[in-house]
Amino acid sequence: AKHLTNGGDAAMAELGPEGWEEVVRVVPSMDAVVKVFCVHTEPNFSLPWQRKRQYSSSSSGFIIGGRRVLTNAHSVEHFTQVKLKKRGSDTKYLATVLAIGTECDIALLTVSDDEFWEGVTPVEFGSLPALQDAVTVVGYPIGGDTISVTSGVVSRIEILSYVHGSTELLGLQIDAAINSGNSGGPAFNDRGICVGIAFQSLKHEDVENIGYVIPTPVIKHFIQDYEKSGAYTGFPIIGIEWQKMENPDLRKAMGMKPDQKGVRVRRVEPTAPESGCLQPSDIILSFDGVDIANDGTVPFRHGERIGFSYLVSQKYTGDKALIKVLRNSKVHEFKIKLATHKRLIAAHVKGRPPSYYIVAGFVFAAVSVPYLRSEYGKDYEYDAPVKLLVKHLHSMAESPDEQLVVVSQVISSSCVREISVLIRVKYSFIAP
Repeated sequence: AKHLTNGGDAAMAELGPEGWEEVVRVVPSMDAVVKVFCVHTEPNFSLPWQRKRQYSSSSSGFIIGGRRVLTNAHSVEHFTQVKLKKRGSDTKYLATVLAIGTECDIALLTVSDDEFWEGVTPVEFGSLPALQDAVTVVGYPIGGDTISVTSGVVSRIEILSYVHGSTELLGLQIDAAINSGNSGGPAFNDRGICVGIAFQSLKHEDVENIGYVIPTPVIKHFIQDYEKSGAYTGFPIIGIEWQKMENPDLRKAMGMKPDQKGVRVRRVEPTAPESGCLQPSDIILSFDGVDIANDGTVPFRHGERIGFSYLVSQKYTGDKALIKVLRNSKVHEFKIKLATHKRLIAAHVKGRPPSYYIVAGFVFAAVSVPYLRSEYGKDYEYDAPVKLLVKHLHSMAESPDEQLVVVSQVISSSCVREISVLIRVKYSFIAP
């Protein structure tokens, strides 16, 4: 899957005559779609005390209530300056970034200039669409400077892998053409109501016209999280690794009755709140009163099922949930406090400069996924040292302040010799 910030080479699909009736319906909402211009300055992980050269990108966004604008997080990642331009206007307005939701790939902006908000009706959000519902994606993709409209239908609704967020949340798969620059643009239903945000597409020689949309439940969670907390706090998870219990012999070995279903806990994150009550080999039978099937799914809508992580993602950081567990053939109930995931190797630096520490010419750097991508390229999962990949894929943080640290380089000095070594150090603080 690929992000959709303008800068790729995908061709812009054209809307056929049969779609114009649908376009007419969404015209009132199209005036709320804006073009986002961003100047980025990425961290330099090789030389962490400085930044890389600036570059520019363009993408899409749209106006919502409360004098705010939504776009994608990757559209304004490492931003230096963000400007917005309305449809039919020749003026770019300076924007302020209010919040960036890295996991859900959504960013919230505002503009202080009152002129920007004149004559614009905010976009309204609808409910989750059904399969085969018509959708119209509006934005400013590559191939021209004016607004573009593509149409299609909802072809799949499931838990998706969010490329930018390195997480899994609810998502819509559509067959409307989504190209570079469409990032952050709204997806409307046939009544002109917003049902999602375009954010990535699948680029592969064997497929075409597979695009992905962030649905309204995820969008509303992000907005309400910001309104409740004054900042983005993230999507909580249950800090465990689990396995399916579809094997009847395994269920019998774990002491499950024929009418009991659930998933087995393999490992518990030491830093997760659940570590105080959940144990390896526990069977999670239900979450907040919703029974979990042996394949890890829960009822979703009529005739549909979805991964139980969807129930967790609907909660907010700090919320409590009731979990029913089977342990040693006895059923226990625990009320757990939900929190965000603490990875040993962070998926994002979240706009902060990289952590580093210099001692006698040795440059110690905290390992993160952006660091691995910077040092070993986009195929770092194949090209990075095996020891680092093992830590990245399988190791868990033992304490909240634990970091994986490497000697990223050695500065020439009379007191050091050229050396390459991998070490693991715990720091409560690494000086910036």
